[in-house]
Amino acid sequence: MRGQKQTISLLKSEITQLQSPIWFHAASVGEFEQARPLIERLRREQPKRQIVVTFFSPSGYNARKEYPLADGIYYLPFATRRNAKRFIAALRPSMAIFVKYEFWPAYIRELKNQNIPTYSISSIFRPHQYFFRWWGKGQLRVLRAFTHLYVQDEASRLLLAKYNINQVSVAGDTRFDRVNEILIANSQKPSVDLRPIADFVQGAERVIVAGSTWPKDEKLLEQYLRQHYDIKLILVPHELNEDHLHYIFNLFKGRMIRYSAYAKSHLLPAVQENATERCEPQVLLADTIGLLSSIYRFAHTAYIGGGFGEGIHNTIEAATYGIPVVFGPNYHHFREAQGLIDAGASKSIKNYRQFEAALLTALDNHTEIGAKASAYVTSELGATEKIYNEIFSI
Repeated sequence: MRGQKQTISLLKSEITQLQSPIWFHAASVGEFEQARPLIERLRREQPKRQIVVTFFSPSGYNARKEYPLADGIYYLPFATRRNAKRFIAALRPSMAIFVKYEFWPAYIRELKNQNIPTYSISSIFRPHQYFFRWWGKGQLRVLRAFTHLYVQDEASRLLLAKYNINQVSVAGDTRFDRVNEILIANSQKPSVDLRPIADFVQGAERVIVAGSTWPKDEKLLEQYLRQHYDIKLILVPHELNEDHLHYIFNLFKGRMIRYSAYAKSHLLPAVQENATERCEPQVLLADTIGLLSSIYRFAHTAYIGGGFGEGIHNTIEAATYGIPVVFGPNYHHFREAQGLIDAGASKSIKNYRQFEAALLTALDNHTEIGAKASAYVTSELGATEKIYNEIFSI
């Protein structure tokens, strides 16, 4: 809230540097990653055009406030009519681009009133959303106020058409382009030191990378490792606070080493304290931010956390490396997860029995299943190209 209150005064003090910028709004880091391929294409091909990015989430703002390709990064003031008028008057954008689920009525109506082109990218619509309930249909006017909506799939286009919203194109999800860019960049020059990872997995025939895990995911993985000694696990928890790290340390006690310690030694250490003999650790805990997108390359199978909570985390970040993907039951709001299942590249599990069976199948057939994952990601590329050509081509 403090950040939101400062935005207008910051804009007024910087107005001489900002000349009719293109305004991108993302809720948080995930949505920003969807905007990023478009921002970077724009910066590369039209470097004189200015770009401003706003966030609603503190986690998004704090993570990307130093992003070098934007001319300004701000919190978006809460969406009252007064704030919308003041913000747009101070920013004076040449156009506005909202990412995925960002539909702020006050801002979108004010942009419409001022005839500023307004777009939605990588958006996806489902019948249960409030726009399509009897009590929310008044908000359909917000969707009609967009200049154009670039949706992820045909089902979204057809749903909008039922309500006479036709300024819509199926472009796909720009996240696929983003993870492909990361893959290419990491293959040329990884952003992190991967030598300790390579050393840890050297000679291993079965490597699992578990990304964005929570305690319930970690319990399943620990149970699996107790029964399958030939596995090497690289564990990347969603939260790196000390309480969670302490929980993981106790769960895998005697079988785990932290990346931060391993990177310093470059040697296989003794088992943790209370061990009676020396052996190689079975688990490498990635306790450093920024590793995950680079280390899927070492996996024969990926497990994606979050599926026993509010929803799974990023599956395509793993699938783009051409590996099978396993995740928990709460995936139904994620189009890409269903796409991977339909492609035969992924399995959803509900309990340990299904978890064990899915991992065994994935590890035994990782080349064949991984090829399906790679093919699915490749088939989804191109959203950035389509959107850029329609909005920004001169």
